[in-house]
Amino acid sequence: MLSYFYNLKTIEMKKLFIAALLIVGMTSFAQDRKERPGREAMENLTPDQRNQLMLKKMTLELDLTAKQQEQMSKVIAEQTAKREAMKASRKAATEKPTSDERFAMKNKMLDEQIAMKAKIKGILSPEQFTKWEAMKEKHQGDRGHRKEDRKGPRK
Repeated sequence: MLSYFYNLKTIEMKKLFIAALLIVGMTSFAQDRKERPGREAMENLTPDQRNQLMLKKMTLELDLTAKQQEQMSKVIAEQTAKREAMKASRKAATEKPTSDERFAMKNKMLDEQIAMKAKIKGILSPEQFTKWEAMKEKHQGDRGHRKEDRKGPRK
């Protein structure tokens, strides 16, 4: 009879322990996940402020001269203006674009990227251009990882 009560107590203790583990696990899972603090701060900045920060980052990474900084400033401002216009047109659109419209938009975007790359290649030295491409690849790789983290692993 004594062993019956002992087994009953151990079973109840096991159940209590499992319930406590579940509660702790669920509360830690339910915590708010913080996004990158830099992204929110960047969204609160004006386009001119973002352009200045981007130019300074490029200056630090690529050792730009004053003349190169001035030229890159114009290229960055032009690119930002195009991006803002595209963003506004997407928000204004009420319906999804057709596949032909998506193809045209993607084609236009790629043409603009080619033109920008040619402009930047004309501004930067060959060593700086190589560094810039490496920076760009790293940035795009980071974006891909963040996108996968949000959507989960791809199958």
